[in-house]
Amino acid sequence: MVQAATDDSVEEKQSQKKNVQEVEFSEAAEMDVKSSGGSIDILLDMNIQITVTIGQTNIPVKRLLQLAPGSVIKLDKPIDEPVDLYLSGSKFATGSVVVVDGCFAIKVKQIIGIENSPEKNN
Repeated sequence: MVQAATDDSVEEKQSQKKNVQEVEFSEAAEMDVKSSGGSIDILLDMNIQITVTIGQTNIPVKRLLQLAPGSVIKLDKPIDEPVDLYLSGSKFATGSVVVVDGCFAIKVKQIIGIENSPEKNN
């Protein structure tokens, strides 16, 4: 019986073997690539997403479920306070809401440096 179990193990291992083939890769030709010398010019044409927060509030789920068109949600920020501008979740500026060509826009009032960032001070 021990011999039969060993034969079964050998057959299992043989059935698990994979076919291996050799592959030859051609050599890539060297190209004369010019370095930009660490230039950030490529970044200047990229688009980034900016998020503007005009305020926030907490409401119970019951109230949330009762919202309908025409409902009003009062925010925690007075109208005369600046809005916050965020880049990748980090506050980088403050501004005020204005209207340009019938669309909301933000007039930047202050750029916040990393050393002044509230997230950095916490």
